[in-house]
Amino acid sequence: MVASMSEPKSPHQAIMKSPSPGELLLVGRVARAHGNRGHVIVNLDTDFPDARFTVGQVLHVGVAGSFEPRRIASVRFHQRRPVIALEGVDSMNAAEALAGAELKIAAADVAPLPEGTFYHHDLVGCEVRDRAARVIGRVTGVEGTMERSRLIVAGPEGRDVLIPMVAGICVKIDPASRVIVIDPPEGLLDLN
Repeated sequence: MVASMSEPKSPHQAIMKSPSPGELLLVGRVARAHGNRGHVIVNLDTDFPDARFTVGQVLHVGVAGSFEPRRIASVRFHQRRPVIALEGVDSMNAAEALAGAELKIAAADVAPLPEGTFYHHDLVGCEVRDRAARVIGRVTGVEGTMERSRLIVAGPEGRDVLIPMVAGICVKIDPASRVIVIDPPEGLLDLN
């Protein structure tokens, strides 16, 4: 059974709509139900859990390919993971139905970052080149946290190349131009 918006529990739920999927950013995934009152444990996919998981925050919950907006009714952290209650999800069965669901926020809700830091979604799709302008591939994802991020680059031979995001290797990152210039140490591109 999937929780639905067909019978809103509050006037806020009745008027909320999810932006298109391209306007949503992943901040976590439901790991599993917690307790018997509809709470869920979240596996994080954000460097800002305290900002993303607050009472009143709207999360767009992805189940079966569609997203429904849900407001966070309560939140606490257990072993560095949020345990949240979502409006309209008030039973263990409803919470269990959300296992594996993606939790996203509207892209318009993200704050600007300090210079030299980037949201993962700003880097995905960028072309990666070396200093000689030779194309290495295109960024398909970013692994890790702010301190230890790696670019996942789809290379021309169809294999992924992992590029550490450190100043000595990623010498120019320009999301506006969709280009990242790297100066890889000898052998880095052959490791993957």
